Amino acid sequence: MTPDQVKLVQQSFSKVVPIADQAAILFYDRLFEIAPQVKAMFPADMTEQRKKLIAMLAAVVNGLGDLPSILPAASALAKRHVAYGAKAAHYPVVGAALLWTLEKGLGEAWTPDVAAAWTTAYGTLSGFMISEAYGSAQAAE
Repeated sequence: MTPDQVKLVQQSFSKVVPIADQAAILFYDRLFEIAPQVKAMFPADMTEQRKKLIAMLAAVVNGLGDLPSILPAASALAKRHVAYGAKAAHYPVVGAALLWTLEKGLGEAWTPDVAAAWTTAYGTLSGFMISEAYGSAQAAE
């Protein structure tokens, strides 16, 4: 990621923070709409899960300027997700739900540059997580 892309992601996320609860609801509603099979991996009461999502996003966004600082936590998270039943194929679906949520939440602030920056950020992190959880062969798929 370029420094400008990091800045765009961080600035745009600061606009999501005030609507974090609504954004988390939008995200999971969208995820379960486009991938209903993953709903079984989540608790019936999503309150804590939504808080974890926003906290994780905040940690990643804040650490983008020093990517190596967030990689150990991303690796551990990826490995935990395997135990929950997550597959490498789920990562693009989660990314699509995330980008859709950001587009809805940011409205006019969702510019092509912001979209590209978030796409790069998610692609970088999800590629690393897939590699950590499933090995480099899966990451190439």
